[in-house]
Formats: sequence, C-alpha cells, structure tokens
Amino acid sequence: MTDPWFSLSLSLAVALVATVIVTVVGTAVGYGLARASFPGRDLVDAVFTLPLVLPPTVVGFYLLGVFGRRGWLGQYIWAWTGWTPLFTPQAAVIAAVVMALPLMVKTTRAALESVDPTYEKVAYTLGKSPWETFFKVTLPLAWKGLLAGVILSFARALGEFGATLMLAGNIPGKTQTMPLAIYQATQSGEDGLALGLVVLLTVTSLGVLWFTNRLGSRW
Repeated sequence: MTDPWFSLSLSLAVALVATVIVTVVGTAVGYGLARASFPGRDLVDAVFTLPLVLPPTVVGFYLLGVFGRRGWLGQYIWAWTGWTPLFTPQAAVIAAVVMALPLMVKTTRAALESVDPTYEKVAYTLGKSPWETFFKVTLPLAWKGLLAGVILSFARALGEFGATLMLAGNIPGKTQTMPLAIYQATQSGEDGLALGLVVLLTVTSLGVLWFTNRLGSRW
C-alpha cells in the first residue's frame, strides 16, 4: 500500500544524497573538461552526456548489467559482501546520480569555460596552489553556474522514474519514490490518490526551487 509521506521522504532523501555526490563528481569532471586538453576529451564528454539522450529504461538496463548479481561490478560486491544494491534505496540513489550527473557536468563546464583563465594564471604566479586557486578565484567567479547545476541536478534526481524502476523496483515502504507511487496509483485506477501525490510533489518541488533561488539571490 502506498504511503505518500514515506514516498516523499524517500524521494527527498534520495535526491539530497544524489545531489551531494553529483555536485562533487560533476564539478570535478566539468573542471577537467573545461580546463584540461587531452586525447578523447570529446568522447568523455559524450559518455557523460549519454544519459540525457538515452531513454531512462535503457540507462536502467545498463545499470542492471553493472550492479546486478552477475554484473561486471555487482558480482564482486555480492561475492565480497553477500549484498546487492538491487531493489534497495541505494539503488535509487545510484539511478538518480547517473541520470542527474550529465546536467551538473554540462553546467559546470559551461560556467568554468566562461571564467577567464588569466585570473587563474595570475593566482599561480602569486604562489597559489591549484586547490587555493579553484576555491578562491575560479569558484567565486563561476558559482552561479555551479548553483544552477546543483538545482537542476536535484530536480532531476527528485523526478527520476525509469532507471529507478529498473534498478530499485517499485516496492511500497522500501524503494517506492514519489514518481513510482504516482505511477502505481495511476495504473491501479486510484486517480484521487494519484492527483494528491502529484500536487504534493509539485508543491514540494516548487518550495525547494523557490528556497534555493532565494538563497542564491542573497549571495
């Protein structure tokens, strides 16, 4: 039986955890693509962009091949721990990370490429390390673009459906996020419940986005 508040809290928890991971990984990848020049850079960019253009169910299928008990990574996790991420809340996080990561990478790369590298070079000549230069020079100049990436990534993670269904399943009280709960209510003909869930998720999403935008406008 669908528990709207459990599904909402799970969706928010999954989105928050996924956004933290995506922010760190996406910023690092975006920085590398924006500042480094290496063979195959366009291919790397294409690989990280792929989840944006593939159907989520296709991405979910690939994730099953990676994290399933017989997957190329999942088989080792199972052999070493006797545990599989399939059909767990952790699987929902994995799906949300993979689907939201391209947005963070793209926005981060665009934001960093808009920063004049001369400022970074000046910082290096003053003896600043790459870490100091990034946090004291690059980040303050590109933070609005990075914040946009974080917001978009959170929204994408909160609304993730297809890959989550494939990897985590739709288990009420365990892995049923709000999009999955809405899908189940619609499929079972519970239109009133589906409408209530839609409104609840919409209001929550608007509230989060409004708060984030207000927070960004004050900085």
